[in-house]
Amino acid sequence: MSTTVTDEQIRALAATAKPYSLATLRWTPERTMDGADAIELEHQRRMVSLRAEGVIAVLCPVVSDTTAGVAIMTVSAEEAAEIMAGDPCVRAGMMSCEVLPCLGFPGDALPG
Repeated sequence: MSTTVTDEQIRALAATAKPYSLATLRWTPERTMDGADAIELEHQRRMVSLRAEGVIAVLCPVVSDTTAGVAIMTVSAEEAAEIMAGDPCVRAGMMSCEVLPCLGFPGDALPG
């Protein structure tokens, strides 16, 4: 790390923090069940729709045998948990989901 950050800069950034929810999806052994491809396609369609509606601010599929993806959601952790409980892959038992409240900084973005 070569960038020096002052205590004042840390406090100023912390003051801009807003509440979000972090949803982490993990694969289960049912990932390869009969009909899994069609269920996963519906999961993908739903996640992209939630992104288009602004419910998901950042969507990150993960290339892993254990973690399926993470999403930063703009709703409370309780609402995010309800939304994710309705996910096709979660309902089918192909994925499990953990939702945690988190803080983020408006304006942060993935590099283009």
